[in-house]
Amino acid sequence: MPAKPTTIDQYLAAVSDEQRSALEKLRKAIRAAAPKAEEYIGYGLAAFRLDGKPLVAFGATPKHCAFYPMSSSTVSAFADELKKYETSKGTIRFPPNKPLPATLVKKLVKARIAENAARGKKSK
Repeated sequence: MPAKPTTIDQYLAAVSDEQRSALEKLRKAIRAAAPKAEEYIGYGLAAFRLDGKPLVAFGATPKHCAFYPMSSSTVSAFADELKKYETSKGTIRFPPNKPLPATLVKKLVKARIAENAARGKKSK
């Protein structure tokens, strides 16, 4: 059994070529929308945090790739734009040969940044 990945590069090296290609595009869009976000592995997923707060994550299963905005309200807010994808509370699933458009990923990430910022203001 291969060792559990400790970096996103290791995570990507362990998935199929087709999944890796889709997830690399996702990673690039996330980095573009949140250049200061820190990459890490959390709950077995490739994840990003900003200012110490979880932001988004992505992963792959044998049947699909998934983007995790880590927020049911973000998924709900973009329901119209996500109609073509299988979604649940905090998950957007897509086939690796049809990756999420970078523009949509950037919108989702920016919505999560705003959501985290609003939560931070409420707690002060």
